[in-house]
Amino acid sequence: MPTKIDKKIVAFKVVKDEVEVVAAPVVRIPEKMHENVERPEMLLGSTYKIKTPLSEHALYVTINDVILNQDTDHETRQPYEIFINSKSMDQFQWVVALTRVISAVFRKGGDVCFMVEELKAVFDPQGGYFKKGGKFMPSLVAEIGEAIESHMKMIGMIKEDGISDHQQQIMNEKRDAFEKKHSMAAESCDDDTASSFPAGSQLCKKCHTKATILMDGCMTCLNCGDSKCG
Repeated sequence: MPTKIDKKIVAFKVVKDEVEVVAAPVVRIPEKMHENVERPEMLLGSTYKIKTPLSEHALYVTINDVILNQDTDHETRQPYEIFINSKSMDQFQWVVALTRVISAVFRKGGDVCFMVEELKAVFDPQGGYFKKGGKFMPSLVAEIGEAIESHMKMIGMIKEDGISDHQQQIMNEKRDAFEKKHSMAAESCDDDTASSFPAGSQLCKKCHTKATILMDGCMTCLNCGDSKCG
């Protein structure tokens, strides 16, 4: 029905239908490790024992972790601090300095995995040593780096490149053939330098373990699978 307007039109306004406003969901940005993360009262940690022929007493490396974004889909476990303890006080000064620097790097955040390779690349001018299993350690600092690497693999920061089942089968066949040919079946020993690989194995340049054997004219590492024949 038409409406009659008796007065002069001086202004107008377009009336729109009311639209229901729906609040956008709150997106929570996952927290990452940074130097301002407050230390909780309790931290989860793991302790690694390092026993070398260079010292009478063992070293105990403790790494404590902080859990970020707990009870969410983005929950992660990050190393927060490190402590190294021993009865021996001969290396106390540099051990304290090392723990403070590593802990500071942990709390700084970002990709801290680079530190593992830096520590493992430290060589003792007096020579390294073989640890149990036949693996060569160029220095005590390098073994501390390996302990940190083991911890980072355990919490998922470093993905371990495993050997495929097919490659492991080939390595087992080569090992059996080598031991039968040379009649040198490996026997377990209790000393720290005992190797679980055949006697006469050479040092692998890739994984630094005495596990490389020569079979069919090809040098193959029974520990990491490295081979000159591809």
